[in-house]
Amino acid sequence: MARIDELFRYLKENGGSDLHLLATQPPRVRIHGKLKDVEGWEVLSNEELKELLREICSEEQWLQFEASGDLDFAWALPGEARFRVNFLSQHNGVGAVFRIIPEKILTFDDLNIPEAIRKLACLERGLVLITGPTGSGKSTTLSSIINEINENFSKHIVTIEDPVEFVHPNKMSLLSQREVHNDTLSFADALKTTIRQDADVILVGEMRDRETIELAITAAEMGSLVFGTLHTNSATKTIDRLIDAFPASQQSQIRTTLADSICAIVSQLLLPTSDGKGRCAAYEILLRTNSLPNIIREGNTTMLTSVIQGGVNEGMCAMDESLEGLLKEGKITSAAAMSKAKDKSRFKDYSSGKSIGKTNAIFT
Repeated sequence: MARIDELFRYLKENGGSDLHLLATQPPRVRIHGKLKDVEGWEVLSNEELKELLREICSEEQWLQFEASGDLDFAWALPGEARFRVNFLSQHNGVGAVFRIIPEKILTFDDLNIPEAIRKLACLERGLVLITGPTGSGKSTTLSSIINEINENFSKHIVTIEDPVEFVHPNKMSLLSQREVHNDTLSFADALKTTIRQDADVILVGEMRDRETIELAITAAEMGSLVFGTLHTNSATKTIDRLIDAFPASQQSQIRTTLADSICAIVSQLLLPTSDGKGRCAAYEILLRTNSLPNIIREGNTTMLTSVIQGGVNEGMCAMDESLEGLLKEGKITSAAAMSKAKDKSRFKDYSSGKSIGKTNAIFT
C-alpha cells in the first residue's frame, strides 16, 4: 500500500474535497471550503514528498513531470475513491493537489437541482454551458445531467475530459469516455472525430481555446447536444468570453453560429451552509428565448439581465435571486450571501447572524 493512501483515506473520512501537499509544509485538506492541517502529519521535506508522489505514477509520467513541471492524471484508490491529480513545481520544491471524485454519481434529487436545469437533459441538440470558478461543482452538475440522459434515453454519449472524472456505466445509453493525452491528443482533436462517431451527446470537459470553442459550437450546430464548461461567473461574461476568443474579423460569424446553437447557460457558485456541515449551490440560469439569438448577434449582452428577469416563469433565475432564496430558506448566512452577491446592498437588511433552517448540503 502506498503511504499516501493514508492521506487519501483521511480526506475521505473527514468529508474533504481536496488534499494539498507542498514541500516544506504539512499536508492540508479542504473541508467545507476551508483548509485544515492533517492530524498526525508533520512538515514534508521536498525529498519526502517526491517519494510519496512517485509511488502513484508511472516512470513515464514522472519523467513528463520533471520535464514540464506539471502533470495531470486521475488516480483510483481501489474500492474507495477516485481523485483528479495535479503535480506541480514551485519555489520550495514539488507540490500536488488531489480533488476527490465521489464514488456515487449523484442524481438530480441528491443535489436538489432546479427543474429548469433538469429539463436540459431532455434537449435534442444545441449548446449548453455550465460555468463557474474552480471548485464550484460544475463537474458534479454535469455528471448528474449525463446520468439522467443515460438512465432515460438511448443515445451515444461521448465525454472528452482531462482527466476522466466520473465513470458512468452503460445503462440505456452507450458511453465513450475519452481522456485527453491518453485516448486523444487534445480536446480539439477529439471533437473533430466525434462527427464520425455518431455522437448524440458530447461533453467537453473544458473549452480552453479558440479551436475547441469553435468545434463545440459547430458540433451543436450540426445536431449534437453539446455540454461544455468555462470559468466564468455569469451569462454575460460567458458570451463575451466566447466571442473574445476570436479575432475581430471572425467575431461576427461566431456571434451568428453561437446565436443559432446556444440553448442555456448555467452559472453556479458553492457557499458554506449555515450549519457549517457542507456547501450548497446558487445558480444563475439563462434559457433560450425568441429574443436571445438577436441579442447575441447584435452583441448587446447587457440585455441578458432583462431576459433572465423576464423568464422567471420559465425557470430562469439571477444569481442574487438564488442567493436570496437560499438565505430565506435558512441554508446560508447573510455574510455568505453578501460575499457572492453582485448587488451587496440588497442583503444589508438581513441579520448578520446565522439563519435558522434546514440545510441540504451535498457538495463538499
